[in-house]
Amino acid sequence: MPQNISHRDGNCLAGPLSEILSVEPTAAWWRCPGCGGSGPLARLHVYGPEPGLTARCPGCDHVALRMVHEEGHIWLTLGGEVGAFRFQAP
Repeated sequence: MPQNISHRDGNCLAGPLSEILSVEPTAAWWRCPGCGGSGPLARLHVYGPEPGLTARCPGCDHVALRMVHEEGHIWLTLGGEVGAFRFQAP
């Protein structure tokens, strides 16, 4: 990631993730496969909003999750480029 792009903390994911999760998302704990760092979702560096939100590890910039809105659906990718979940948008 270019160093001159500012980011928000993972707390900004609370609203978007609450659309598809029934628990408080910022209480979730993550572990980075890149550097082994771990912590609450709120520590992630979040970029976006367009074309979607991308949350990255603050230690090594590894992608933790991506969330993209598409007409009537929300796509959620956890981790790298392995696959995505598609949820019906509320």
